[in-house]
Amino acid sequence: MKRVIVDYSKLTSDILDLLVEKFPSGYGYRDIITFKNAKDETIRAVEVRTEDTIYLVKISLKLEETMEDYDADEDNFDDVYDDTDTGDMEDIPDESSDDY
Repeated sequence: MKRVIVDYSKLTSDILDLLVEKFPSGYGYRDIITFKNAKDETIRAVEVRTEDTIYLVKISLKLEETMEDYDADEDNFDDVYDDTDTGDMEDIPDESSDDY
C-alpha cells in the first residue's frame, strides 16, 4: 500500500471528502500520528485511506479551517431555494422588517 504525505494546501476534493467523512466533528488527539520525515522534522498528521493509498494529511490550523469551510459549503447546498416552488415570494418575510 502506498503512503503519501499531503499538506493542506495541496488537498484534492477527494481527500477532503475522506477527511470530512472520517472526522465529521473534527479530529482529536488520538487521531493524530506523529513521525519524523526524511529531513528529521517532526510531522503531525491524520490518516485517511483509499483502497490503494494511505494519505497522511499534515495537520495545522489551516487544515481545520479548510475542513470546516468545505463541510459548511456542502451543507449550504441543502438550503438553496428550490425554484420549482410555486409559493408566492410575498410570503417570505423581509429581514429588514420588524414583522417577525
